[in-house]
Amino acid sequence: MKLIALQIKTSNNFQENLNNLKELINSCENNSLILAPELALSGFSYDRMEEASNFSLKAIDEINELSIDKIIALTFITKKDGNFYNTLYIFHNQKIIHTQAKYKLFPLGDELEYFSSGNFEDIKIIEINGLKIATLICFELRFPELWEKVKGADIILNPAMWGIKRKDHYESISKALALVNQCFVIACNSADDNMAKGSAIISPFGNVIKDDLKTKIESKFDFEEMKKVRKYINIGL
Repeated sequence: MKLIALQIKTSNNFQENLNNLKELINSCENNSLILAPELALSGFSYDRMEEASNFSLKAIDEINELSIDKIIALTFITKKDGNFYNTLYIFHNQKIIHTQAKYKLFPLGDELEYFSSGNFEDIKIIEINGLKIATLICFELRFPELWEKVKGADIILNPAMWGIKRKDHYESISKALALVNQCFVIACNSADDNMAKGSAIISPFGNVIKDDLKTKIESKFDFEEMKKVRKYINIGL
């Protein structure tokens, strides 16, 4: 299986963003796990929340159609009971496998003013084709109690819009997450000019595949490598 982080920019044109994302997804080989940056289709468009949530309904259907023999994960602006959420969707074989709304909102980005928090219980390990997959959304990387929720996962996803001023934080925490959990991490950050990039595929041994100039960061998922590190450095996982 290929693990792929799409390190892309988000423009003000929602449809162009969707077209670009769909083209990239179609370019990925079958049996890939593909992650896009946080709110890759709309960004934090606080002045267009209603428009963005309506567009998400269309985008969810179209991306779901592309998920034959692929696992695709990204977050959307969604609306429920009059409240807006930053919601992760995971698609596989034209089915929505899992959803979770961002639980820890980022105060410095005014997220608390525009979004409602998701449920703590929705941060969990899910299983797809025998693989244990979990997700922490952007700022959630910083909370040790959330690391406990994803402990034991084979692959941890982190879709992010992480600012350039804290680039080292993003890269260091993402690597630490892989080492502490002895798992693969797909860190997928925005390529917007004010964002840190730093998208990477990180192995359980801490090997990092990243390139800030690339749109697609990819590496193979090696189940045997994960088994080996958990066997020889046994911490109970």
